[in-house]
Amino acid sequence: MTAAMKSEDPRTLAEVTFIVLDLETTGASPTTGCAITEIGAIAIRGGEILEEFSSFVNPQVALPEYIVNLTGITDEMLIDAPLINEVFPDFIEFIDRHEHVHLVAHNAPFDIGFLKAAATQLSHIWPKYEVIDTVKLARRVIERSEIENYKLGTLSQFFNTKALPNHRALDDVKTTVEVLHRLIERLSGYEVFTIAQLKKFMR
Repeated sequence: MTAAMKSEDPRTLAEVTFIVLDLETTGASPTTGCAITEIGAIAIRGGEILEEFSSFVNPQVALPEYIVNLTGITDEMLIDAPLINEVFPDFIEFIDRHEHVHLVAHNAPFDIGFLKAAATQLSHIWPKYEVIDTVKLARRVIERSEIENYKLGTLSQFFNTKALPNHRALDDVKTTVEVLHRLIERLSGYEVFTIAQLKKFMR
């Protein structure tokens, strides 16, 4: 057995703790001054919900009208919310309460990009978490002929999820959790049963 084979994570997907997360923000990119307005996350393992995290974040700027219309979040809802320098450490603590986690998000580069920007803003070192993007995973296990697109709402309809996405962080997380479980079910058809096999499959 090679050293590489020995170092592979032997845990099955049912044994892995996934932190499924979603953010709402004031706009599309942290590089243009946009900020986080809401963080939601659920820790799951083996189909069981271990813990939830949810918090508004006061972005200290007025929300654009299109964001209010999209999310239903208003300036009044955020005025008394904690600032990112309070919420971010609490969120990292939430993640780190669980061992060997893999972060999961739908269109993960968006959410992780904002979190990394917040870490930089707060002079916090962003941990090198393993990240799984359910958009990328869906593209690997659902043929394009089966589905119109890979948006969360479309996948929700495709899998007939109980939770429905509505551009609110925790509700979208609950939908993503269901989508993730259904995508994992499909992975068995590709003989992907462990986290090591999943990483190879995604590459």
